[in-house]
Amino acid sequence: MIKHLAAAMLVVPMLAVPAHAQWPERPVRIIAPFAPASTPDTLARVLSERLSKQLKQTFIVENKAGAGGMIGTDHVAKAAPDGYTLGVSITGPLVNNKLLYKKMPYDPDRDLTPITVAVMQPSVIVTRGNLDAANLEQLIAQLKQSPGKFNYASIGNGSLSHLTMELVASRSGTNIVHVPYGGSSQAVTALIAGDVDMACLPAAAVQSFVKAGKLRAIAVTTGSRTRFMPDVPTLAEQGMAGIDTGAWMGIVAPAGMDEALKRRIHQEVVRALRDPEARKAFDTQMMEVVAGTPAEFSAYLKEEADRWFPVIRKNKIELD
Repeated sequence: MIKHLAAAMLVVPMLAVPAHAQWPERPVRIIAPFAPASTPDTLARVLSERLSKQLKQTFIVENKAGAGGMIGTDHVAKAAPDGYTLGVSITGPLVNNKLLYKKMPYDPDRDLTPITVAVMQPSVIVTRGNLDAANLEQLIAQLKQSPGKFNYASIGNGSLSHLTMELVASRSGTNIVHVPYGGSSQAVTALIAGDVDMACLPAAAVQSFVKAGKLRAIAVTTGSRTRFMPDVPTLAEQGMAGIDTGAWMGIVAPAGMDEALKRRIHQEVVRALRDPEARKAFDTQMMEVVAGTPAEFSAYLKEEADRWFPVIRKNKIELD
């Protein structure tokens, strides 16, 4: 009897060690739902490198692109909530696609665990260099003077660049024709060529062309100025308050995750995001580190829905 009791006492401490304290015991996958060299892929690779170093375990980036980020995000949603599958995702797969698509393979609210908003890329409203408007007031005056004459490029139907310009048009009472392109580089090329008049694009895509005088920066669409283009005023500074549409990327996990494990993962992800070497890498892509709490991420997802659902409904935007 004493021998059995002694054996049991030796076993109990091993069983009592919580799973989150041992995480990660094997390689962890980080799903990037867009192609290699995309900004979500960049975030995933910087994060995987830092996490691998600080936790002495392998973090592997897997690119699962397609359907505007939904294929990769669905892969995360369908994985076991054991901490060995994490994902990078953006507003489309997590918020807007609930209205843009008639059917999704997962429910973002039910099937995913928000970990943190990781980084934010400021967006900038720019015009072709020879458009006679130096600020928002002058641009709106031209738009009102010639309704339907001017157009804007976006990086695709339902994209942030599309929805932001529709929100600006709605707030200013103007009519601007939408011309979708396949990405930021194509939109910038069209602007420089004079094929389109304006666009809302990531600061990283336009900064060099603004400096060269080929494009003119009208406003950043974030709530405050960006250190990457400090001379460009916000929309709010120019009289259009209430628009804050930076291109954010967040870290998500499958739903049903143990709370202690979620806290552990959040702690390590935030530590990796705030690492000085990670910040240097993010600066090259003009990404501002956010690294908030899971609760803040959940609240922000609701804010995004409240911001974009009326725009999507008003403009009857659908992607299938």
